[in-house]
Amino acid sequence: MELFWWLFTIVLFAVGLIGTIAPVLPGTTIILAAAVVHRIMLGPEKSIGWRTIVLMLLTLATYAIDVFGGYFGAKYFGATKWGTFGAILGALVGLFFGIVGLFVGPVIGAIAGEFIAGKRMIDAGRAGWGSLLGNLGAMLGKLVIGLAMIAIFFLTVPTPF
Repeated sequence: MELFWWLFTIVLFAVGLIGTIAPVLPGTTIILAAAVVHRIMLGPEKSIGWRTIVLMLLTLATYAIDVFGGYFGAKYFGATKWGTFGAILGALVGLFFGIVGLFVGPVIGAIAGEFIAGKRMIDAGRAGWGSLLGNLGAMLGKLVIGLAMIAIFFLTVPTPF
């Protein structure tokens, strides 16, 4: 039975890694859930308590990266306070619209914020482009954190063999 739960955990890790790139799935949350299920099903003697706390903190960090990725990208490309606020607001609203919303929301928010600030279309477009690049960087950061979470798990949990 222990081998089944190991296999189940590894499958969830794979789905979680896919989820760090595909915005439809909450990748690091799935990885965290796999670690928690493993701990519950195989008992605390097979797991270390501090590891679960570290995985929870890393999961929360990925959500912060998701929200602020567009902000920092827009800021890097010269967005005003309105543009960066629009990127954050667009990211939060975009969470409710799946894949398209996560990519398009911050861009539309940054462009709208720049228009509110009285910027020209070229400046607003630059801020929107920065927001998109920031979101792509955030996706890469989530993938790295997801891989780190899996590495922490495998380095701290004894193998069944």
